[in-house]
Amino acid sequence: MRELFQRLAGSPAGFIAGGFILLLIVVTIVVPLVHSVNPMAISGNALFPPSAQHLLGTDELGRDVLQLLIHGVRVSLSVGLLSALVASVLGVLIGAWAGYFGGRIDMFLMRVAEIFQVLPTFVLAAVIVAMLGPGTTRVIAVIAILAWPQIALVMRSEVYRVKQIDFVDAVRCLGYSEIYILIREVVPNALRPVVALGTLIVGQAILIEASLSFLGLSSPDVISWGGMLNSGQRYLFNAWWLSVLPGIAIFLTVLAFNFIGDALNAALNPKDTGR
Repeated sequence: MRELFQRLAGSPAGFIAGGFILLLIVVTIVVPLVHSVNPMAISGNALFPPSAQHLLGTDELGRDVLQLLIHGVRVSLSVGLLSALVASVLGVLIGAWAGYFGGRIDMFLMRVAEIFQVLPTFVLAAVIVAMLGPGTTRVIAVIAILAWPQIALVMRSEVYRVKQIDFVDAVRCLGYSEIYILIREVVPNALRPVVALGTLIVGQAILIEASLSFLGLSSPDVISWGGMLNSGQRYLFNAWWLSVLPGIAIFLTVLAFNFIGDALNAALNPKDTGR
């Protein structure tokens, strides 16, 4: 673990990205405790530009944009992290079973995963959410269902590689069951690339959620960065902060998770990066 942190610290981009994500988490937790303000509160100054009173201005309803951005972090991080977690659990279970036991089940599961891989993810997500109706839980479920094949394919390949290493045969000779060997010996040694890929999926999920919100496919009662982009596009020329600021927030957050994913991949798989 210490060596892993040393490798991560050796990646400037990953280090800065990790600090940015940590800052978002701290702001999300600390600010509401220290300065409890209702983000939906109306100040009476609609489309008020950034000033000492409202650091990032107000929207068309007179709500403080800074408070809206901070509240939107919760939605984006919740959707991204939970979607990646659910997708990772599904992908690891399916990929591990397929890669270790093989046979017809392996062929069937991998064909299903490949079908999901060639489908246009965002279009399919938009169609499903439009059919089921808006809601953060539905968005998380849809993104996870569409993202698990990425994890499953990588996990299947790693499990297939690990199970052929000599130590697995040695454990098998001790009389342990195949399920025990899979869970205790093979899966832990096959998780490295999954961890890095799961981090990248967080960024993908945040971008998909923001895009769905921008199209109006999210609950109107939920404050999200994509929803802010949607409402602010009408005032782009006379109130630029309504669209530019949430757009920058989305861009930096997705970019940060991508940098963290690359740094994790380099740290966990140094041989693959030529180190």
